[in-house]
Amino acid sequence: MTRSRRSLLKSLGVMATLPWMLPHLARAASPTRIGVIGAGSLGGTVGRLWVKAGHEVMFSSRHPEELESMARELGPRASVGQPAQAAEFGTVLLLAVPFEALPQVGRDLRSAYSGKVVLDATNPPLSGGSSPLILEARANGVAQTVAKYMPGARLVRAFSCVDANVVESSGARAGGRIGMPIASDDAQAMQVAAGLVRDAGCDPVVVGNLAAAVAFQQGGPGWRAHLTAPDLRRRLGLPAAN
Repeated sequence: MTRSRRSLLKSLGVMATLPWMLPHLARAASPTRIGVIGAGSLGGTVGRLWVKAGHEVMFSSRHPEELESMARELGPRASVGQPAQAAEFGTVLLLAVPFEALPQVGRDLRSAYSGKVVLDATNPPLSGGSSPLILEARANGVAQTVAKYMPGARLVRAFSCVDANVVESSGARAGGRIGMPIASDDAQAMQVAAGLVRDAGCDPVVVGNLAAAVAFQQGGPGWRAHLTAPDLRRRLGLPAAN
């Protein structure tokens, strides 16, 4: 696809009409340096899968010493650090922090993540939350709220609607790999995300631009669907892939 065509698609916001792109979104051609911001259940699981796929991953938390044993087990492609170190390390970042930490993360790491592809896996709590940030996300959409607090990031909504254990087992599922919905306003960032989704053992399903990510946020038809890619496309009303 030429640069001019990518630019046109981005400006028109017609990602949702492009499921035909998916078979052509290849795995990353070479190892990618990935910073995992928040190495809890989801971040740790996806990061481990990426290490096993050949990528270099720095796992981070406020207490990186707690991650050292995992990194040793994974070998030399895995390392640990503070969130700021991981944000500097990665050419691509996975954001998997508690949702309430989002404004501070956006402020503290802005110089490190600006211009980088950021895969956003954050979610407001399922129940019991009524903070201004959570109310904003419910009113305006989770993806749009994250974009507001992560200015300058090439944001892709990914790994946000699945359980970590389902991602971990996807590659070996008897019924087929799970379809992973992704959404972005950036066509090139979407391609990067699709390759990394494949490397984590899932099949990317392009849903649309960031506004379309409402289809797989909490309460949407794609939320924790855990379906194969063809079944997920049908559920979301997307055309079948060629």
